[in-house]
Amino acid sequence: MAEETGPGGLLPFGVVDVAGPSMRPTLRDGDRVLVRYGARLRPGAVVVVRHPLRQDLLVVKRAAGRRRGGWWLLSDNPLVTTDSREFGPVPDDLVLGRVLLRFAPRPAWLAPPRGLERLLHGTLSARLPGLAARLGAFRPVDAEL
Repeated sequence: MAEETGPGGLLPFGVVDVAGPSMRPTLRDGDRVLVRYGARLRPGAVVVVRHPLRQDLLVVKRAAGRRRGGWWLLSDNPLVTTDSREFGPVPDDLVLGRVLLRFAPRPAWLAPPRGLERLLHGTLSARLPGLAARLGAFRPVDAEL
């Protein structure tokens, strides 16, 4: 779950407060994240969407990939199944944006530029394990359907 405190003005950015355990260990209850609304998504991105069954509720999930009907979203916490395994693919019109970074309480970049992400998944990730995750590059999630 999430609470939105933006977007404001003409910039496509906003702040979302994370609530609940579904994105642990990446995000924790009480974290504040910066979201780019309308950002282009790719598998592995952390996203903010309107819950397909309760559209007044915003949720933060990981985009596992495209499926017929929209994006397949998963929780990072394997014990939490309130994601696409429960509500199915999320239509594009309910996807609000991509989480760029966590700025409170511990800053962490969650969306590196595509070129850096490729580099982190390639040679550097083999030489420096854990670096990709620390800089926000995550391998796409394998989603079981």
